[in-house]
Amino acid sequence: MSGGASSSARVHPSSVIGDEVQLGADVEIGPFCLLASKIRIGPGTRLISHVAIFGDTEIGAGNVLHPNVVIGDEPQDIAYTGGVRKVRIGNRNVFREGTTIHRGSEHGEVTTIGDDNFFMQNSHAAHDCRVGNSTIIAGGALLAGWVEVGDRALVSGNCVVHQYTRIGRLAMMRGLSRTSRDIPPFCIMDGTHTLRGINVIGLRRLGFKAAQIRSIREVFLGLFGKRQNLKLALERIASEKLTPEAREMVDFIRASKRGVAFGPRQGAIEDSED
Repeated sequence: MSGGASSSARVHPSSVIGDEVQLGADVEIGPFCLLASKIRIGPGTRLISHVAIFGDTEIGAGNVLHPNVVIGDEPQDIAYTGGVRKVRIGNRNVFREGTTIHRGSEHGEVTTIGDDNFFMQNSHAAHDCRVGNSTIIAGGALLAGWVEVGDRALVSGNCVVHQYTRIGRLAMMRGLSRTSRDIPPFCIMDGTHTLRGINVIGLRRLGFKAAQIRSIREVFLGLFGKRQNLKLALERIASEKLTPEAREMVDFIRASKRGVAFGPRQGAIEDSED
């Protein structure tokens, strides 16, 4: 063992710790871990075993990294030539078995993960992703480069998200779905970027009142309840008096560069319910 380790850090003798690594108080490094290059790990973080961390990577306090997690390896970008790029991870995140988080790309800088996120087994966040707080990235879910995930969003099992796509706050992708278009806040998506309704369960769990949920649903129906010119519908709704939550959805859609997911082509709107 080498590097700048706190006197209370515990490192298994089978692990390899580089000279530039800094370990905070009560960090636990289990068997057969590899920490190479400029790495800083905050207090109370645990690497259970067989974890590899590379590059300019900073991990905050209270995180748990399960076996075969890889953080900060080179981006899967054929243009990358080895330049110094970063990973910044906050506090109290859980990375289950086989999760991979890559450093920034040749034309980027940093991959960012916030606080209290749960990455399930074999999930992946590519170069330059920006993941907020309290999200769930379920097993096998793949976030391509430059993807943004808002707070408390849920990306279900084996979902795939195209590069540069944004997923709004409290949005939910159902299992096996895929998107190359932005998913507005509070919405449920399945299939191929098809919006089905409002994430009512998630909103209720977070304490949203009935009037708040109703305002979100009204805007959703006004935009996606029937086939229409979305730009014109958006201009009409944006001119109305809206609640902050409804305004958040409208502003997200107006800021979209890739375009947003479609409403259902046929069938009724389907909110999540208890």
